[in-house]
Order: sequence, then C-alpha cells, then structure tokens
Amino acid sequence: MALLKRLAELDREVLPFTLDGQPTQGLRGDTLLTAVLTGADRLRGSDFSAEPRAGFCLMGACQDCWVRLGDGRRVRACSTLLEAGLSVVREPGRCL
Repeated sequence: MALLKRLAELDREVLPFTLDGQPTQGLRGDTLLTAVLTGADRLRGSDFSAEPRAGFCLMGACQDCWVRLGDGRRVRACSTLLEAGLSVVREPGRCL
C-alpha cells in the first residue's frame, strides 16, 4: 500500500524504474522519495532498528532518506530526481 497519494499534476510523463528489482513508475519531476512513496509503504529501514522510515526533513539536511542506485552510488532520495530506467535499492536497516 502506498504511503502517499498523488492529488495533482497527474498529466506528467510516466518514467519507469525498478525498486528492489521490481518494476514501478513515477512521474517526470518527481524526486526518488516521491516516486517511491507513491508506490510503496516505506522508503527504507532504520539504521538502528530496521523499523520503516519515510524520510525526515525532506530537504537534504538529515541522513534519513539514503537509498542506493543500481550502479552502487548512495544518494539522498529527497533531493535526487527520478530518471527513466533507474534501479533503486532500499536499505533494509539493521537490528542492533
């Protein structure tokens, strides 16, 4: 179940990408955070408890929205724009 529901700007170009190996889609102009949360119930797992996280500050100032791209780069989902064909891998978090 998606955490966010898109209410406006539904006419933008659809961009396909993969999330944890599964095909999904977002819209041109979406950040990775928006694209993920309009199709999923969490962005990643907490580094401290593996509990679901959805981002925190939403402006690139904290460290709560890191995801990994298919090429290995670690990026902030809140400030990285979605591109067609991206492979996004969510961090599952860890139980300490």
